[in-house]
Amino acid sequence: MLKKILIIQTASIGDVILSTALAETLHQELPHAEISCLVRKGYDSLFHGHPFIHQVLVWDKKGTKYLNLLKLIMEIRSFCFDAVINVQRFTSSGIVTALSGAAIRSGFIKNPLSFCFTKKAEHRIDINDNPEHEIIRNHRLIDHLVAGGPSRPRLYPAEADIETARHWVKGKFITISPASLWFTKQYPEHKWVELTNNIPAGIGVILLGSAADTGLCARISGKSERDDIVNLAGRLSLLQSAALMQFAVMNYVNDSAPQHLASAVNAPVAGIFCSTVPAFGFGPLSDASHIIEAQPSPECRPCGLHGLKKCPLGHFNCAEKIQTKQLLNILPSDE
Repeated sequence: MLKKILIIQTASIGDVILSTALAETLHQELPHAEISCLVRKGYDSLFHGHPFIHQVLVWDKKGTKYLNLLKLIMEIRSFCFDAVINVQRFTSSGIVTALSGAAIRSGFIKNPLSFCFTKKAEHRIDINDNPEHEIIRNHRLIDHLVAGGPSRPRLYPAEADIETARHWVKGKFITISPASLWFTKQYPEHKWVELTNNIPAGIGVILLGSAADTGLCARISGKSERDDIVNLAGRLSLLQSAALMQFAVMNYVNDSAPQHLASAVNAPVAGIFCSTVPAFGFGPLSDASHIIEAQPSPECRPCGLHGLKKCPLGHFNCAEKIQTKQLLNILPSDE
């Protein structure tokens, strides 16, 4: 019987959020097991107040990165985990898994240390023959431990997070999370401004993002014809942002972390896909999910799995050809 399980996902925020689907399934099928997570420093805040995550281990990748990794491996071995589920496909996570001391070591074949795993699963992105969502691919890592299928990812904002969010709720509103790490995954600034100018009267606009996004959000607010935009970039935690998304009539996001943040609290979400495509497996999962793409799709799309620093052809038609009316048409009516 499994008593202690560790889930490893030290990649980006979005990847960590998607990995919570594994925790949900494991908890449902093995309710008495202690489930822990290993994430990179800064992302542990996603699990503050989580109702069943036993502990969150943190890898500080800055400074003495590999010394910290060695200390982390020793710490993990001391906890005597029965199973380690490695969602990462990089060498470092493979080393942690291989040296964890766990009897069950599950990971993807793509991991260079997969020969040390007791359970190996394929991670294949095929946009033509059999597109699968990432949560389905991840579920293969635990399908030998559970009987059910994949769960949705889920986060649990605390009551304090919800109260902070309520402070900003003034009637109906939308949120816009305009930033992305990659240029070709980010809906253009001037298109966001155009959207704000066309949101119907009576619906407020709130801009969300990290501290690094404050400049972008300030420019959007400053260029907009509206004078009532609220810029909360850098002012809310991840869980507070998720809580606020639950109150919105729609959350407009790129193919980026905020999309998964909205999905994890089942908030209405419109995922704008520029250079990437939903068939890669990272689309929204909320009950009220919408995909926004250029119609017809440019022949050059997709040009990369993770996005690029600039459009290879210079025109960025995958974003520029998206019409503002596509974003407005999905707003719920008053009826």
